[in-house]
Amino acid sequence: MVLHLTDDLNATKDEWAKAGVALPKFDTAAVRAHTAEHPYWVHFGAGNLFRAVHAAIAQDLIEAGETESGVVVAETFDPDIVTEAYKPFDDRCLQVVLKSDGSVDNRLIASVAAAYGVRNHEDEDWKGLVGVFRNPELQFATVTITEKGYALTDAAGDILPWIEPEVEGGPDTAVSAMGAITALLLERFKAGAYPIAMVSTDNFSQNGDRFGASIRKFAELWKDKGFVGQDFVDYLNDESKVTFPLSMIDRITPNPAESVSELLAKAGFGDTQIIHTAKRTNVAPFANTEETWYLVIEDKFPNGRPALEKAGVYVADRETVNDADEMKVTTCLNPLHTALATFGMLLGYPSMSETIGDPDLKKLVERLGYVEGLPVVTDPKIFSPKEFLRQVIEVRVPNPNIPDTPARISTDTSQKIPIRYGVIIKKYLEDPSKDIDTLVAIPLVIAGWLRLLLGENGVATNDKGEQVALSPDPRLEDLQAKLATLKLGGDLTKADDVIRPILADATIFGTDLNATPLAAKVLDYFRQFAAGTGTVHAVVEQALA
Repeated sequence: MVLHLTDDLNATKDEWAKAGVALPKFDTAAVRAHTAEHPYWVHFGAGNLFRAVHAAIAQDLIEAGETESGVVVAETFDPDIVTEAYKPFDDRCLQVVLKSDGSVDNRLIASVAAAYGVRNHEDEDWKGLVGVFRNPELQFATVTITEKGYALTDAAGDILPWIEPEVEGGPDTAVSAMGAITALLLERFKAGAYPIAMVSTDNFSQNGDRFGASIRKFAELWKDKGFVGQDFVDYLNDESKVTFPLSMIDRITPNPAESVSELLAKAGFGDTQIIHTAKRTNVAPFANTEETWYLVIEDKFPNGRPALEKAGVYVADRETVNDADEMKVTTCLNPLHTALATFGMLLGYPSMSETIGDPDLKKLVERLGYVEGLPVVTDPKIFSPKEFLRQVIEVRVPNPNIPDTPARISTDTSQKIPIRYGVIIKKYLEDPSKDIDTLVAIPLVIAGWLRLLLGENGVATNDKGEQVALSPDPRLEDLQAKLATLKLGGDLTKADDVIRPILADATIFGTDLNATPLAAKVLDYFRQFAAGTGTVHAVVEQALA
């Protein structure tokens, strides 16, 4: 028998068990009906991370008896996700947990009580969302829309072209993430100025502050145009009414993989197609993810909340959330990811698991994490930084079942370096007991990244002499142009003149590296890397000896 997400689960429960799929321990129809009257949680961003983390948490809360309602999900960027990956499957999905020991846990997620795609304000989906936000029982909203989704202006401070029509047209025209959410908060204000927590769970530091600033900015723009009054702006600024808690989220959730689709088909699961929407979003009736996950949220819920802790969420004060986030982003995960991705691209490794399987690269990230990072990390005390780091190096990244790639992690590296390495560098500079000249892994990674950029038009040559397409980065064209006079295997006598102006750019490195001993190290490692092909292993091995 071929199993489908739309099956009558009671009638087919034995077949699901034989296929190794855990079914929800509740009446799915009853949950959906209860949510319609008593919504408590809405989520924006219907992609893979939501299905791997938030929808699973919602299911755990129901099964723990904490709530009788599910989660409502909305999608603003690509409503076709809802049309193509939710509606045909009764808003259900399969969560596929790929463990490092090669085993797989499959779980049918049925906690999504309604899914709405935001296209305009005339259709039933928008009206459904308005009804949710006007309900006084709604306690909080979460979002996963990526950092770019919070932007209202460009680098010059001008309103972005897709945001401007919503500013000029007012709340009734708002369909972007920030515009639609602000318009929905306006509906909640009009219904009774009910309290709510607006929780960014996007993967960047100070996410709640950024979220709040964008929403309040949108409201101010509408106020200036006469669409809303000062009372609505005051509502958004009143923390007894609306809060924007900080969070830290961590779960590697790549795009749905063909290998997982094939695995599910062999187990008798019929809904295995990978869907490519018109906007090139990759989704499926399943979400493949890793076993380890973390979600830490600042405890600022003015309308109450369920016991999220019973579903594995850490709820803490602001300082603890900050410490947990900084631990992850600047020390125990993200810097290691960028290092492995950079050298994985240089060495031609197709997956992150194969990259860390290289003994030299594993030694590099061990030094980066244990030796250079941990001495300056602040312990959040809700979990051990050293144990978190061990899981990353020994379990999570080496997991061969997670189809993650250096190319994906390498995206926007220039935007990541000031946080992933700049923060550690500043801590060494500011602490008299620390000697910045002892840093080796960080200048190695920076030099490796600059070596990787040698080329033109977004193409470079890796350490094997093969052409490689570089991942998207807003500074790629500019940096390749600045490096254009340096050729792989060519004359590097003027490398200082080319590299030092780049190292002076504090927007990339968080500080002027020329004012530190690191510049000389970066230049030395760069010359060795760029001397030709086949240099990477020897340079890394010698530097770490």
